[in-house]
Amino acid sequence: MNATPTDQRRLLDLAEIDTRRRQADHARKNPAQAARVQELLGRRQELSRELGARQGVRDDLRLELSRIESDVAVVDARRARDEERLRTVTSPKDAQGLESELGALARRKSDLEDAELEVMERLEGAEASVVEQEQLIAEVNAEGAALSAAGKAAVAEATAAYDAAERDRAAIADSVPAELIALYDRAAQRGVGAALLRRQTCEGCRMVLSGTDLHAITTAARDAVVTCPECGCILVRTEESGL
Repeated sequence: MNATPTDQRRLLDLAEIDTRRRQADHARKNPAQAARVQELLGRRQELSRELGARQGVRDDLRLELSRIESDVAVVDARRARDEERLRTVTSPKDAQGLESELGALARRKSDLEDAELEVMERLEGAEASVVEQEQLIAEVNAEGAALSAAGKAAVAEATAAYDAAERDRAAIADSVPAELIALYDRAAQRGVGAALLRRQTCEGCRMVLSGTDLHAITTAARDAVVTCPECGCILVRTEESGL
């Protein structure tokens, strides 16, 4: 087919716009932050599982401490009752029995207090462990939120660039014969739609044309639309073509 050299040169602008459009489309669909965000999501799941395990240990220790405190309260109540009875009892045998029981209760309370102190120490460590894990999760969430915000901004910017490229493309397509645009679009489906022939080299595929191909192009009319024998893109001839 034939087209004026001016129309053919406009295909170079179209190819440049299509490159920008593809890049913008890729950028809006694949923001640079996406991979790291996915990593952070996986990391947060791991940290959350570990947090659950640490919270379980902490909660078990809280229950154990509550049980010990309850046992201490029972012992204290029994001691108070026995001490009250001891003040009023008249039988030496009953008094001896109460004193024996008070001694056992004292030993029981001492054991409980020792256990209570041990559990409290363990609980303190478990609570610190939970806080540490929560801090790690908070840091991951903060990074994820910042990356998500940056990703949304990048997508918005890329979308604006894509829309601008679409408008620019439509403007050029409207000024070039439809038949030439159709030929360009078919070539673009395979790769580059149009490229400059510079110093006997196709800038679409970087192939240096053979003597036979160059001769065919050189002898073609100025308004003839020629294509690269290697990649099939439309070759636009200018003073830089070296023909």
